[in-house]
Amino acid sequence: MLSKEYDIVTLCELAGVSRSGYYKWRGRAKDTPKDRQRVLDLVKASHEAHPSHGYRWIHAFLVRENGITVSPEYIRRAFRFLGIESKTKHKARNSPRKMRDPYPNLIFSTWETVDRPRQVVVSDMCAFWTRFRYYELVLYFDVFTKQILGRGVTDRRGWPGIYYEGLDQTLSKLEDVKGEPVVIHTDQGTVYTSMEYNRIIKERNLVRSCSRVAKPTDNPVNESLNG
Repeated sequence: MLSKEYDIVTLCELAGVSRSGYYKWRGRAKDTPKDRQRVLDLVKASHEAHPSHGYRWIHAFLVRENGITVSPEYIRRAFRFLGIESKTKHKARNSPRKMRDPYPNLIFSTWETVDRPRQVVVSDMCAFWTRFRYYELVLYFDVFTKQILGRGVTDRRGWPGIYYEGLDQTLSKLEDVKGEPVVIHTDQGTVYTSMEYNRIIKERNLVRSCSRVAKPTDNPVNESLNG
């Protein structure tokens, strides 16, 4: 009975392998067989002697000292098979935070406890582009009523005057508030934490509050409005 010849595509489909995998296997069959256990033993011993070095260094070391012919990827897989990894020489140091918040965060997540107008005023700056121009906008608004009490806008990058314009407008609307404390809450921007800005607030006997550094969630009301 004559044997029937099949093409590579059909044979690969029957064997359940890809053509690229077959050709890779055929090319690899010509290589010198690798002594897997010997390589694993060498990798393990080298790692124990040099625990801070990674698989690339170990590969270069074994090529020079033991003449192995495997690739760096083979050594990486040997690392994973053996369950080992390089150990850094540097120790993690948990140093205490050096910078202190200029003003305490009096709000945190208690926004729902604000129960009257002019109890908490928040402020933040946002920047945006129109079709041809860049603008920076500072808003001051009442948390309880969502009324904008003051605002400043400019097309000059970083101009601090808009903060003071909005603050002056806000303070004029707080003059009729007597007997109850008013909290002004902002982030720790350069102007918000400046001596001049807080001197003006202190003269009006207002209570100062600041978000933590890099914590926009400490001022979600204003962040939401700006968004």
